[in-house]
Amino acid sequence: MDTTPVAPASTTPTWMLWTGRVLSALPIPLLVMSAVMKLTQPPEVLEGMQKFGFDSKLLLPLAIIELGCTALYLIPQTAVLGAVLLTGYLGGAIVTHLRTDGGYWPALVMGVVLWLGLFFRDARLRALLPWRSL
Repeated sequence: MDTTPVAPASTTPTWMLWTGRVLSALPIPLLVMSAVMKLTQPPEVLEGMQKFGFDSKLLLPLAIIELGCTALYLIPQTAVLGAVLLTGYLGGAIVTHLRTDGGYWPALVMGVVLWLGLFFRDARLRALLPWRSL
């Protein structure tokens, strides 16, 4: 007789799963658009790089990193790794904007939304980071 424990089919309620999917999808177009802008290098992006004190040669590596991290986030099996890497990427953007008195809120909100989406759709993450009741 097989006594192997069987995991429940899903420990995520449907409303949480769909909330997580929607929240997870919101930052994706912004990240892809940001990477495409780095690849196409319009004058505004080149001016921004100069303003932030970066060489325009960094645009291609930044775009590749951004697209790679976003792709990892989109794949369910690597979503946590993608979220960790995107958190680092967005943290760099926040510091860059803080250094030049720029608007860091979009990157901060994007990072929070990335993790909230993952939190709602992944029961394993909720088990690691449980909400505590008072």
